[in-house]
Parts: sequence; structure tokens; C-alpha cells
Amino acid sequence: MNVRIDEELCIGCGSCQEICPAVFHLNEEIGKSVVIDPEACEFVGCCEAAAENCPVEAITIE
Repeated sequence: MNVRIDEELCIGCGSCQEICPAVFHLNEEIGKSVVIDPEACEFVGCCEAAAENCPVEAITIE
């Protein structure tokens, strides 16, 4: 499973981190979320929920 965040679209709201902290982290220095463990998506089962709740649809899962 490949998960990524489009940094151009990300507004840094942090909802992905709240929903799926094993995979996403809000980097406060850049004001954007980053993927910290893309392989964890296969095991934690919350990546899809994070993508669905992203207000700007910046998360892509393939």
C-alpha cells in the first residue's frame, strides 16, 4: 500500500494525525502533515479513514 500527502494541498489541519497517528504526523515547522510510516497502513487500518476525512483531499492511497 502506498500512501502520500500532497504538500501543495495540505493545510496542516492535523485530522490525519488524530485519526491515524501511526502513519501521519503534523510537522509544525512546515505546517504540513507528513507520512512517518507508510508501511503501517497495511496493519493499522486507519489510513482510509484519514484520507476520507481530509478536508482538502490531500491524501492519496494506492
